[in-house]
Amino acid sequence: MAKITVDGIVYEVNPQNNLLQECLSHGLDLPYFCWHPCMGSVGACRQCAVKQYRNADDKIGTVVMSCMTPASDGAIISIADAQAVKMRSSVIESLMISHPHDCPVCEEGGECHLQDMTQMSGHNYRRYDFKKVTHRNQNLGPFINHEMNRCIACYRCVRYYDDYAGGKDLAALGAHHHVYFGRQEEGTLESEFSGNLVEVCPTGVFTDKTFSEHYTRKWDLQTAPSICTGCGAGCNTTPGERYGTLRRIVNRYHHDLNGYFLCDRGRFGYGFNSSDNRITEASLVSSHADEKGVRKPLTQQEAQRQFDALTAGDVVGIGSPRASLESNLALRARVGVKNFYAGFSAEQQRCMQAVIAINREQGLHCPDIRTLEQADCVLVVNEDITNTSPRFALALRQAVRNRAAQLATDARIPLWQDAAVRELAQNELSPLFILSPQGTRLDDVATETFLSTIAQQVALLSAIANTIDASVGTAATDEDSAEQARRIAAALISATKPTIVSGTSAGSEALIHATANVARALRKYSVQSAAINLCFAMPEVNTMGLALLMEEGGGTLDEALQRLARGNADAAIVLENDLSLRTTPAAIDAAIAGTDSGSAVWVVIDQLHNSFNARAQLLLPVTSFAEQNSTFVNYEGRAQSSHQVFPADAALRPGYEWLTPHDPLSPLLTTSETILFHSAQTLAAFAGAEKLLPPRTGMQALMKSPRQLHRYSGRTAMHAHSNVHESKQPTDRQSPMAFSMEGLSLQKDSSLLSAAWAPGWNSNQAISKFQDEINGELKQGCKGVHLLQRTLPPQSAMAVNSAKAGKKGTFVVYFIDHIFGSDELSAKSPAITARSVGPYLCIGKSEATALGLHQHGLARVSNGDHVVELPVLIRQRIAAGAVGIYCGAEINRHLFAGSVSVAPVNEDDNVLARSRQMFSDLIINDSLINNSESGRG
Repeated sequence: MAKITVDGIVYEVNPQNNLLQECLSHGLDLPYFCWHPCMGSVGACRQCAVKQYRNADDKIGTVVMSCMTPASDGAIISIADAQAVKMRSSVIESLMISHPHDCPVCEEGGECHLQDMTQMSGHNYRRYDFKKVTHRNQNLGPFINHEMNRCIACYRCVRYYDDYAGGKDLAALGAHHHVYFGRQEEGTLESEFSGNLVEVCPTGVFTDKTFSEHYTRKWDLQTAPSICTGCGAGCNTTPGERYGTLRRIVNRYHHDLNGYFLCDRGRFGYGFNSSDNRITEASLVSSHADEKGVRKPLTQQEAQRQFDALTAGDVVGIGSPRASLESNLALRARVGVKNFYAGFSAEQQRCMQAVIAINREQGLHCPDIRTLEQADCVLVVNEDITNTSPRFALALRQAVRNRAAQLATDARIPLWQDAAVRELAQNELSPLFILSPQGTRLDDVATETFLSTIAQQVALLSAIANTIDASVGTAATDEDSAEQARRIAAALISATKPTIVSGTSAGSEALIHATANVARALRKYSVQSAAINLCFAMPEVNTMGLALLMEEGGGTLDEALQRLARGNADAAIVLENDLSLRTTPAAIDAAIAGTDSGSAVWVVIDQLHNSFNARAQLLLPVTSFAEQNSTFVNYEGRAQSSHQVFPADAALRPGYEWLTPHDPLSPLLTTSETILFHSAQTLAAFAGAEKLLPPRTGMQALMKSPRQLHRYSGRTAMHAHSNVHESKQPTDRQSPMAFSMEGLSLQKDSSLLSAAWAPGWNSNQAISKFQDEINGELKQGCKGVHLLQRTLPPQSAMAVNSAKAGKKGTFVVYFIDHIFGSDELSAKSPAITARSVGPYLCIGKSEATALGLHQHGLARVSNGDHVVELPVLIRQRIAAGAVGIYCGAEINRHLFAGSVSVAPVNEDDNVLARSRQMFSDLIINDSLINNSESGRG
């Protein structure tokens, strides 16, 4: 540690950082614009000026930019020096020359970094009376509003979008006072992380378009800490509510996971919460002769009585990977262990059991997202992580820059000197190898992308493991594969932090074991016996939580449906699960037919209407993630709390409340907290989960933390249409938070911090006041509880059988995921729908030519039993002998698993017209889909 003196006070600092970062880390107020903790320094805005003195005898000093000056031992600086203050005031005045006076109508008002820094710099009067420079705004798609006239040319947007997130279509155009930040022409921003511009921009140039549609002032939003439900990464979010409507989602800082950034699915996928497709009341299909088959609405009390009566016998319970841990536990407790079944396929369950065993193995380590950013060699196996777990992809874009960091360290260039580091490294990147059936969105930073089917990937992984350790795996059978294996193995062996990333989306247990074998082989070369980084992306928010619960007993979904088909149950309860996405229609039809013959009933508890729950006799509405207290377990086995943001409509209840017996003499499992505590005491898989529960000691036992900011307004007027008197605030008996402005200061427990605020800091930059150091841990915050412990000794490599090849004349099918449309809930959000595409077939150019297929034409796809006609997307980069199918919400992927035959559809005028209609969305989004064709591999 070094020591510096700031305005006569000595501080201990990290000499590897710059003065601005260290001043902010020590709680000092120093204005800035262009600097960002994740993007380093470029010295563009000149706003962070301070006076630096050569020694104690120097009385004159020199004005320097603190973001461009190292925090050297013995440095003497002054923030309060008159010349530095004047410099900062003059800079802000020049930046404000063409800035409009529209704070009262600007959506950023009240949460604006520019407002904060203007006040901090002492600028309060505009002397410039001449014509301002004005710009034309662009339509940047369904996510982002553009108001270029508010720009102060800090360059944060393009540095984030281009340099950090890897975008290609946003640039600084023009020069000097006419610089323009936008696209070359109007159009949707293509990056999957464009929404972060809303928080990166210190002014109101980029704002949330989905929020604009139902805008309210930021300080009038009721918020609570939450977890993103878009995938299994476990990113932390802050949803905001007003008048009973979810208005927006912003990033909530988590040191180990999402840091400062979210993907666009997580940020804009909340619209389903207010969707017209939402189940808003309980209903029962009438059995009376005169109304048979008619669905009748029920009150909540009637629904509970019917539910208890219909499920009093031998009941099958089917869980869900998108339901909370508490709801799955409550269902298991209600039906019993022997009657509880997983909510995903047997194939998925086998994959998850393999992943859990690997995650418990000593010598292997499941890295968090920040650790992924530190990898110096990465192997991605089959998973298109930009579309299945996007935050992983953003982390890997930072990982490939670790070569630049090493070069800068060798050249003694500070890593925060962003421009210098990039100039030094040029195009040198850390190794990133991708095994995939088609080109991916990471190909532009990949060293090589090996286009291969699942069977070919299993064989190549086995060859890589064998090259690393001859006692593991099987040698390659051809020279090309052997050379590929040698290149990948050499890079992994020479790395100090080798990392392997895969997932479960392929549904291949063999692929998971082959991937783990490479990591096991690498242990031979680990530095100081360090664990090898290996992680598997999870498709849904609680996939890991449900898989851990199944370790405590239960059956597969296939077993549940077979039992129901035989009529061996009085009822079936399906928890927040569209089973049509989990298995074939025939399996569901057989199960329903079996229950019909045995007079059993189907009860479905869910959020949105779909084709499956339309067939339920009793349909119960459930609260969303924002309307209940929940626990979710992410891909690394980290359990995290998601708090209720606002009370739901009276008809809606959390799944665990519908399922919990309402016996006043047995209050054991009545709230989310008691359910979680009970499971931690009784189920080995969840030992330690009680640490998520807030302490009930001292002031925390007497007071709760507020969900509303101290500036929250209009609480009386909100209900004036029904009552002129202010009603009592709703009471939350299930969490440590209150639906109020009053309560224990959030500075006391950052684990409950949803909206960061500090005096003089109203924007999201206020998070620095709650960190131990800039970009460091939250003070007193709970980062979650790791449920998976390394209890298994190092395992030997497992024997792996490659997948069977397809029949002659057929193609091996792989299924395509899209960040916008593949997730069941977010796909129903209007903004996400605007970026979604319909089902299509993806095929290589040579195969398409041989079959007579045309770009954007139609193809007939058949597996012998089922046939579907799909639009065709011909791609340059796809594994030979394979075709990809994007199913969307229209096609059941279980019907076409394995291999299919493909033939052209005779393109008469009627067919062409139908093709154009089916393909309209895909053509609109074609640039986005084909953007992954580019790459180094």
